[in-house]
Amino acid sequence: MRGLFVTATDTGVGKTIVSAALLAAMAAGGELVRAYKPVITGLEDPAEIAARGRWPPDHELLAAVAGMDPHAVAPLRYGPAVSPHLAAQLAGERIDPARLLAGAHAAAGTRAGTHAGTLIVEGVGGLLTPLAQDCTVCDLAVRMGLPVLIAARPGLGTINHTLLSLRAARAAGLDVRAVVLTPWPAQPSALERSNRSTIAHLGEVAVECLASVPSPRPAELARAGAQLARALGLPALAPSAVALPAVGRPVRI
Repeated sequence: MRGLFVTATDTGVGKTIVSAALLAAMAAGGELVRAYKPVITGLEDPAEIAARGRWPPDHELLAAVAGMDPHAVAPLRYGPAVSPHLAAQLAGERIDPARLLAGAHAAAGTRAGTHAGTLIVEGVGGLLTPLAQDCTVCDLAVRMGLPVLIAARPGLGTINHTLLSLRAARAAGLDVRAVVLTPWPAQPSALERSNRSTIAHLGEVAVECLASVPSPRPAELARAGAQLARALGLPALAPSAVALPAVGRPVRI
């Protein structure tokens, strides 16, 4: 299994768009891609549905750009817009972390150590979001061993949220490849430019940007994600591009 784990500083920050844009850009470059979102909540929440507008639910969007069945992308799906551990409790269930890890291997198509595609895993909420009473998103990311991207807002408050997320990730031993500020405006303000440079300096991390994506069409996502994928050194747009690191062999950029 090889790929990236996309997390965020909070819920609703844009990690689904980051994930979908990278998947679409890599697919447009001829790379076999796979997507996995261990748990999705809020599928039946009126506010969540209204906020999406013309955009499909996260797992359906990821499935569309990866050419997968939405149920294979997100094996656990809940209606209420609450944290995963509570959503499972309300459904009379308990989320098994081992099942989530097995689901990642199934989504990646790995069998007996073989590789069947580059996997983009989109987390739920932020790193400390509980999946079960004894397992957070951070714990799952550690078990997967994939390099991490942190999606963050470009505006006011993002420095604190992002640096705290970086600290939590590194304390757990995760390799953070970059922070991605999104949606990055065509004409960023002085605040937004300062936020980018400050996070890069204080966090000692690469800070990339993803512009607003006008629609969920794969072509639009690929266009937006191409520059980001290139900046991250992903196998997008060129078959000879360097592949992502394998599990257990994270690298820094």
